[in-house]
Amino acid sequence: MAQQDGPDAAATKKRALDAASVSDSSTTDESTRQRRRRRRDRHRQNGTAAHDGDVAVNGPRPSAFEQRRNSLGKAARDPRDEPPTKKRVTVAGQGQKVRAPSPIIESDGLSRPSRGTRQRREDGPEAAEQRLVKMRDAVRTLLECVGEDPDREGLLDTPSRYAKALLEFTSGYQVNVEDIVNNALFHEGHSEMIIVKDIEIHSLCEHHLVPFVGKMHIGYIPSDTVIGLSKLPRIAEMYARRLQIQERLTKEVAHAIMEILKPQGVAVVMESSHLCMVMRGVRQTSTSTITSCVLGCFERKSKTRNEFLSLVGINR
Repeated sequence: MAQQDGPDAAATKKRALDAASVSDSSTTDESTRQRRRRRRDRHRQNGTAAHDGDVAVNGPRPSAFEQRRNSLGKAARDPRDEPPTKKRVTVAGQGQKVRAPSPIIESDGLSRPSRGTRQRREDGPEAAEQRLVKMRDAVRTLLECVGEDPDREGLLDTPSRYAKALLEFTSGYQVNVEDIVNNALFHEGHSEMIIVKDIEIHSLCEHHLVPFVGKMHIGYIPSDTVIGLSKLPRIAEMYARRLQIQERLTKEVAHAIMEILKPQGVAVVMESSHLCMVMRGVRQTSTSTITSCVLGCFERKSKTRNEFLSLVGINR
């Protein structure tokens, strides 16, 4: 006859059941750890981080800011200044690129003529004299408005002198680009960088009609054609002798050279002091303003751009 289970037998049975439960849990935990190790190994092989909760095996997950791709952004430009899209067409037997007509230089040789430019250029002697009379009267009015006596000895001829000087300061509107270049384009097969440094620039700020002066550095890499070295300062002077801002002046010179020569690339850097900041407003006498415009290979290739900046002394 079987003995009935006593208290000791019940306790022994409970301990056996608990041990079996712990064994099953340990087996489950070990299986989970093995799966995690296999997953981590796969991530390491793939070069990615595995995560237990919010913590990565290879360190904390980088922020979105740290994961940005570095890129060279294009400088902001006035869309009206952008030439139309140029389609590359190969001429049979020549392998040359045909470019679209330039929007920088008009058919009559004027570059970005302003309103009234052609009328001023076509003035006869009588119309030119009438223009001078109007300008002299305007200057006389200005002298009176600032509290001066335009009839005193020192100011008697000032209206006439200033009118003639202002026409000279803005003579760049009337210049024909073809006259500047004067066929000084030569096929040399040269494909290395050419730089003309320290071109002196004097121009009038269009916001206050006071001067800004400085130096311009021009570099280009020809495709096949080079230009007479003296033509680069002449092109810069043509655009400087207008009512200007430095940003536009830098860009206009670069685009004009690009259209005239069709080189691999053009780079222009200008550094100047603006009297509208020196004589008025903030009155900062030691400040200078640097602007640049890079086109073609100078825009695409950082090494080429850095070489130019180093040679002109900007990367000091």
